[in-house]
Amino acid sequence: MNEQYPEYIESTVELPVAIGQSSERLDIYITNAIAHATRNKVQIAIDNGSVTVNGDIKKTSYKIKPGDSIICRFLRPPQLELVPEDIPLEVVYEDDDILVIIKPTGLVVHPGFGNRYGTLVNAVLWHTGIREPISLLADQQDDADPFEQEINIEEILTRSSIIRPGIVHRLDKDTSGLMVISKKPEWTHVLSKQFADRTVQREYIAIAWGKVKADHDIIETFIAPSPRNRKVFAVSKRDGKLAKTEYWTISRGEYASLLRLKLHTGRTHQIRVHCSNMHHPLIGDVSYGGDKIAYTGMMNSFNKSAAHRILQLMPHQALHARVLGFTHPRTGENLLFTSLPDQNFLQAMKLACLEFPESFL
Repeated sequence: MNEQYPEYIESTVELPVAIGQSSERLDIYITNAIAHATRNKVQIAIDNGSVTVNGDIKKTSYKIKPGDSIICRFLRPPQLELVPEDIPLEVVYEDDDILVIIKPTGLVVHPGFGNRYGTLVNAVLWHTGIREPISLLADQQDDADPFEQEINIEEILTRSSIIRPGIVHRLDKDTSGLMVISKKPEWTHVLSKQFADRTVQREYIAIAWGKVKADHDIIETFIAPSPRNRKVFAVSKRDGKLAKTEYWTISRGEYASLLRLKLHTGRTHQIRVHCSNMHHPLIGDVSYGGDKIAYTGMMNSFNKSAAHRILQLMPHQALHARVLGFTHPRTGENLLFTSLPDQNFLQAMKLACLEFPESFL
């Protein structure tokens, strides 16, 4: 299915100022008059022209008067439903409590307003026997700031007691690899806490541009949204969240390296940001500079040709979640899973003359 969500729905609130109302700032009056509204969002709406007084756009500092007619226009997201879909899953372990799968490249973990169908959540709902759509935002919207246009779908999925399966961690759309999913609400929090407490074992393999010099190193920096593009992240000297990545260089070719990486924290795009920051972006990584051939000055024509073929194979970051270890939420048993990347990844390694360790097989 390619159907997308409809556009955000405009709602209108009329606020006639009563006779006898004392004068106060426009933003303060609206914040107090509308349940769950926050002053910051109200100020943004006023600055954007979404609020009029007697038909005119005013500043946030405008002092209201008795008899004023205030009209607020704000956008609400359409109701979101989780629709079960018969999408094949590569299951490596399953019992009554949990499901461990290998997420393929290109599969989004959970639905959003731009991708209603075809996600891992849609697939797992069907796999676990659910056939009827589940309304996701009906209760959330009643308590929401009406001026808030962004909804944290991942947070809702994690904390909901009615959503089965429970999503306890995620992988980027174009990152493949192992994921664990809770099949019962009582285990969602237990598994989520293991990730929050960093007791989960997670290792990745990646192909990076260039010859990485260090055999082993630990990168520890702050990561924050990039000031140039809020959809990507960057290393920051003071702001953001602490991110710690440990890596080993397990094979080097003429123009690329195969890395084994261990996460000590779980920040968004952490591995991709750290590799890019050390001038070895992951091959194929569009957001962090890996979608162009790096170190071309050190390549002969044969290597350049091979590098072009690799980018054709990997139009996304060459990153695979190879190891996942955690404690079973009910039995307390320590479980450890490993997986191989897909054939395109392996073929890209071959073209780059990178050797896959026998211990990984």
